[in-house]
Amino acid sequence: MRVWQFSGSVGLAFGLALVSMLPVGAEELDNGRSSMGSEEARSSPLPALSELDSPAATVTDWVAQIEASLVQITNVRLEETESGLQVILETAEGELAVSETRTIGNALIADIPNAAIAEEFSQENPIEGIALVSVTSLPGDRVRVAITGTDAPPVAEVTAEAQGLVLMVTLGDADAVVEEDAIQVVVTGEQDEGYNPSSATTATRTDTPLRDIPQSIQVVPRQVLEDRNVRTPIESVETVSGVVYNGGFASAPQGSVIIRGFQQGQQFRNGFRDADRAGLTGIGTVEQVEVLRGPTSVLFGAVEPGGIINVITRQPLSEPYYNITLEAGNRAFFQPSLDLSGPLTADETLLYRFIASFQNSDSFQEFATSYTTTVAPSLTFNFGDNTNLDLYYEYIDYFGNPPEDYSFLFSDGAEPPRDFYLGYPDFSYRVLTTQKFGYSFNHEFSDSWQIRNNVAVAITDAETTFANPSELVDGRFLVLDASDRDFTVDNYFGQIDLLGEFDTGAISHQLLIGFDYNYREDTFSIFTASVPNLDIFDPNYDIPRPNDFAPAFSDANFITTYGVFLQDQISLLANLKLLIGGRVDWISQRTEVRGSDTQEQDDSAFSPRIGLVYQPSDTIALYTSYSRSFLPTFGLNADGEAFEPTRGTQYEAGAKVDFLDGRLSATLAAYEITRSNITTPDPDNRDFSIQVGEQRSRGIEFDVGGEVLPGWNIIASYAHTNAEVTED
Repeated sequence: MRVWQFSGSVGLAFGLALVSMLPVGAEELDNGRSSMGSEEARSSPLPALSELDSPAATVTDWVAQIEASLVQITNVRLEETESGLQVILETAEGELAVSETRTIGNALIADIPNAAIAEEFSQENPIEGIALVSVTSLPGDRVRVAITGTDAPPVAEVTAEAQGLVLMVTLGDADAVVEEDAIQVVVTGEQDEGYNPSSATTATRTDTPLRDIPQSIQVVPRQVLEDRNVRTPIESVETVSGVVYNGGFASAPQGSVIIRGFQQGQQFRNGFRDADRAGLTGIGTVEQVEVLRGPTSVLFGAVEPGGIINVITRQPLSEPYYNITLEAGNRAFFQPSLDLSGPLTADETLLYRFIASFQNSDSFQEFATSYTTTVAPSLTFNFGDNTNLDLYYEYIDYFGNPPEDYSFLFSDGAEPPRDFYLGYPDFSYRVLTTQKFGYSFNHEFSDSWQIRNNVAVAITDAETTFANPSELVDGRFLVLDASDRDFTVDNYFGQIDLLGEFDTGAISHQLLIGFDYNYREDTFSIFTASVPNLDIFDPNYDIPRPNDFAPAFSDANFITTYGVFLQDQISLLANLKLLIGGRVDWISQRTEVRGSDTQEQDDSAFSPRIGLVYQPSDTIALYTSYSRSFLPTFGLNADGEAFEPTRGTQYEAGAKVDFLDGRLSATLAAYEITRSNITTPDPDNRDFSIQVGEQRSRGIEFDVGGEVLPGWNIIASYAHTNAEVTED
């Protein structure tokens, strides 16, 4: 599908994994003109050909030229003075340009061009009156110095020294007029890390640097989602190694995946159990997607051992943000959307965000048309500096009228025309509606301890009517049976946990203790009816909806889960980190099938994880880990004994490496997962099963992403997965 995207101004969007973006300096936007528009630029003579540098002929030459032209900041020092604070930027060689300063709110900002920093710097409350000093990288080979005052923006005099730059900072006047015009241009805050994010929350339920996590995890940030112009969360992970699509409803924003050889239909939202493969998720509400590979039961309970996909949603902002987009393309594609955010009160104690979109498109299949509507408001209440409450609601509705559907193959392997519609469009339709709502509450007792409480509800209702082919008669007549299927999935999740930091001698700990509750209710029913056969060479689609749909099957499942978990992130040394944790789950299920007896079953399981990270340098992290997962298997064997949960066991080792001063990062992982207690037909009684099956998946994965050259970002991945049945 070709898509044209308009966002405030006319533009053409291409979805490529290798993206070129020309960096534009904030100072150019502030002035409202390009640098070549100045009188000085127009009057400057053109250089002679001999004065120009030779162009780079290879990528190595490009990188060398870029690194040679950038002044490297090797260290940042803060020194208290009688009048305030001295910020010293040290360099090994080269001179930093003296930058003009400006104020945004209570922050003094200085952007230094043609510079890079080896390790970003941040220090809170260095002196009274200064809340924060940070030195960070910006796109376009710039370094930003931000000095935030407690009550007013500070004032600084910038001078160049032999080996660096010095900012002499004095406290500002709280009654001074603050320049606000630059806020709309320079305060983006959403794309600073570009294609190479540095931390994630999925692996530990804390904001942890990726290099400190002893497990393979990949983050797909918002910048990648926008550049690739993905339509669904499933599309967003196409560039992650070891993850492949496992089916869903065509053109609907949902589905399941296979990770490391194992199906994973469960979805997660902000780290909490969400809808299953039938539930919908609008991509417009997604800030980033995190893929944690390997067993994850230690934090998330009953899941398959391959890994999980966790969607991180967009949150209300403290600065005004307005984005209105219109996209149009072939196949009648049309999608207006808006994203509005900002404070509702002057003191920023109440923030809001409102995201909405509507998508219309037809299909390569004849007749097929779909509509998707998303509405997602959210609020954040800031009750002081230590307490906040986030409320959210999300409504996603998909309507296929008729939807894209399946096709068939002839006995000789030939295919019908690509646009052939298998069914009767006048009564074929699919309606999926998901509503999500809940809250997240966080309170900090101190700088070291906090408590968190979360409630997440996802309710999905679905109805689909279509015609199923059963056989082909005389090489041209398809025998069809009409099927009307209704199902619901209601999921209620609640969690409370305590997070604290403390030291035992020279060893530091980050402790997580938590309890969660999950209740899930599924219902499913099928109604069938007879319809005329379809002549595939001369189809007559003028067939009305049958009036004699009869009940064929129905069931209902009720699952209740309680889980208690404990995790400790231990820094044994500055470059040696240990992660250890365990979880106990108790699960009960009741199944009601029409015409059969009600079945009930209780299970429990313990899921451990232990991992070690060794960092021989600032750019290399080596890790190894062991983890287990479980998933209940409901049913009885021939002796009337309940099945044990299936168990997943993984051994993993890998390396995480940063290149080009942290602009490019790569992960290499090798693993073995064994899944046991799998049911297989009982050879002595084919009406029952026994648990003797075993599956094993071995493989290696490689992922790399980031900025290889200014404005050039890359994503590359490779996976070799060897999954097989080892016992049956």
